[in-house]
Amino acid sequence: MRKLLSSPNKMALSDVENSIYQKLLTYIAELSLNLMAVKVINHPEDFLGWCVELLGICKQGINRDLLDEEQLKPLEKLISVLELGASASQLKMARIAPWPIFVGFIEQQTELHALEERLRLLDYVRELEKTSLVEMTDLDRLAFAGKHTNQHSHTVYDFDIELFASTKGAKIFHTLFAEQTNKFDQALSFIPLTGDVTPAQYQQFVSAYKKIFSTYTKNKASGEKAPLAAASRLLAMRRPDQFIAITSTKIDVLCQGLGIVKFNNFDFESYWQDLIGTMRTFAWWHESEPSEARERKLWQARAILVDLFLFVDEDFAFNSNYLRIRDKKLNSSASSYKSSRRVRVKLTTEEIVDQALAESEIPEYIKNKRTTIISEVKKGKKVEHVISLMRAIFG
Repeated sequence: MRKLLSSPNKMALSDVENSIYQKLLTYIAELSLNLMAVKVINHPEDFLGWCVELLGICKQGINRDLLDEEQLKPLEKLISVLELGASASQLKMARIAPWPIFVGFIEQQTELHALEERLRLLDYVRELEKTSLVEMTDLDRLAFAGKHTNQHSHTVYDFDIELFASTKGAKIFHTLFAEQTNKFDQALSFIPLTGDVTPAQYQQFVSAYKKIFSTYTKNKASGEKAPLAAASRLLAMRRPDQFIAITSTKIDVLCQGLGIVKFNNFDFESYWQDLIGTMRTFAWWHESEPSEARERKLWQARAILVDLFLFVDEDFAFNSNYLRIRDKKLNSSASSYKSSRRVRVKLTTEEIVDQALAESEIPEYIKNKRTTIISEVKKGKKVEHVISLMRAIFG
């Protein structure tokens, strides 16, 4: 364990990663004796792998029964900062990745990040573009804006509406969205459906959007400001190739990972100049529209798919509102609901690899690489991708 905890000192860390590591050490110090009691097998040589390895130890390896009550908070802080570190490392990759690497990484996140469910959401919203917000049903408007309700039938909305950026906590936004729907239509009309969005077009949207809130709050003591996060959801749904959907909690990790100054939930200028402006310098964003259907679908959503570079744990996809409603409808009691969840128990990495290697067409030299394949899959790669890469390398 001592070797694992000190290994980042030998890594080529970025300034952000080093800052995160130094912060991690303060929490590690408070848990050092408990961590030392855990046997370590893997010793990753990169910061991302290191964060993921230590995260697993903190969540499953450490004996919580032996922790003092005052150590629980440092443990939770340690887990939170490790997740930040993993996200920052993956976002660092996004800054330099060419289009093929960008696509490859996104595809590797298919199961973990519920990519197919996300794409179904974007496909549904793309169909909604044919009608204005005013003409949409109440449920479709909420799907567009990012607020899930129990009225959203799983047979119609076969995706979690709150993927990318939930707005369920933005109460004033949803009040106005329902009462002044035509005003939001007018604001979004400044954002074209094709071509790159210009600074002038974005500013026209911002002015119209802010005016909705200033008109509502001018005679109210609350003085509610126009929330940037909710606006980013609307923008990203209209143009997922141009805008990143954010939430208040995602701002910090995006700013650290992309190396920009942190802004707040009301700073529309920094969102455009720093976040969107920085994204527009990346090679993958400038890629020409691909001819292959799958790649074109990802290209048309390339900005909003930055979400998949944020670290999520292995339960993320299983917490989908869509799955929750679907399973609740399919099962008549709480016990049968729990039983259905157990049917979808996730396989261990070793079991996933062994299933893949059991296929009849897998050559013997690939099967002999089982340990290496397991190691790569634990880093977040898909087993099919690892095997395919080995075939290409070794023939």
